[in-house]
Amino acid sequence: MTAATTLEDRQTPQATAPRPELHTMTRISLRPIASPMPLGFFAVAIASAVTSSLQLGLVDGAYRQAVALTVFASFVLQLLVAILAFGARDVIAATLMGVFAGAWLSFGLVTAADAPGARHVMGVLNLTFTVFAALMASVARPKKALWAVLLVATPRYLVAGVAGVTGIEGLTRVAGVLGILLALVAVYAAYALMVEELRGRDVLPIGRSGPVKHAMTAELADQLHGLERQAGIRRTL
Repeated sequence: MTAATTLEDRQTPQATAPRPELHTMTRISLRPIASPMPLGFFAVAIASAVTSSLQLGLVDGAYRQAVALTVFASFVLQLLVAILAFGARDVIAATLMGVFAGAWLSFGLVTAADAPGARHVMGVLNLTFTVFAALMASVARPKKALWAVLLVATPRYLVAGVAGVTGIEGLTRVAGVLGILLALVAVYAAYALMVEELRGRDVLPIGRSGPVKHAMTAELADQLHGLERQAGIRRTL
């Protein structure tokens, strides 16, 4: 028996030894965070109110750059909300807030720079955002707070987009009215969520349904079911 054979014989039992179950070897750590959604909805409300004031003529058109700088704050806040929502594994809320942040940034930069063709380009952007909002609304129905905001945001951006492309001034004012309505809906959603977090129960109706309602009432073990298949834990997105 050679030395090589002896070494191989010694290693064989170790190589064929049964492996422990992966579930007993793996630990998944979750870090609870406060809900960022009230902040996100308040940011939507503030930016919508300011831009609508410009569309309705409540703020003089000569102050467009000041409006743009004000809206930039909403971009920062909603970007933060999107990052936190991704960390909380809520892809719908994170995507919505991230795209809202991008829309506010685009409006702020184009308006502040007073770029040539700004109205027409923003009209195209608003029409594109309308398609996004409609698609998001089709999957966000169980999250009634998000869904209500999207139900108002979709026609608001549609009208604003058509107004920008066609140059019809009357449509700009209609978009401004819808923007004020959007701000009111967003404020209600933000306030209702904050009161819910404070009291630990529903106080103002939000109307959750389906898996979203289940997430608020189910036991921890039920909510962790299938965790290993969520983004950031499974091997690939």
